[in-house]
Amino acid sequence: MTATEQATASDTQADLRATAARTLHDAKDKASDTVRKTAAAIDANPLAILVGGVAIGALAGALIPRSAREKELLAPLGSRIGDAARQAVSAAREAGKAELSNAGLTTDAARQRGKTLLDDVVKAISTAGSAAAEKARTSVKTASTDA
Repeated sequence: MTATEQATASDTQADLRATAARTLHDAKDKASDTVRKTAAAIDANPLAILVGGVAIGALAGALIPRSAREKELLAPLGSRIGDAARQAVSAAREAGKAELSNAGLTTDAARQRGKTLLDDVVKAISTAGSAAAEKARTSVKTASTDA
């Protein structure tokens, strides 16, 4: 290799080192900036970050296939959780019905209240229509006697 070729190779190597150093420095700056922005976003809205994390975890859990060992270990747990959830929903439904019944809010009572409300609305509309018609009649009589 000639002296010129060695100098060119040395310059190229130096340029590559400088470019790599700049790229590394820029990457460090961007990573640091991203960490700072992420921390600020978490501080500003931690609940959204939590919900997003749960959603990502659920998605990952749905996409990653279960192993035979996981199925073997978790199947009984899933059955117990499902049974407990069904019992909790049933208990909540019964407690809610009981509370509504104690408050007098049965299906029949709600129907009767709805009917009474509808009757009252019809009566109010009728009264308003009669009042408007009477006002129109008196306005027409007043206008015709003034003419």
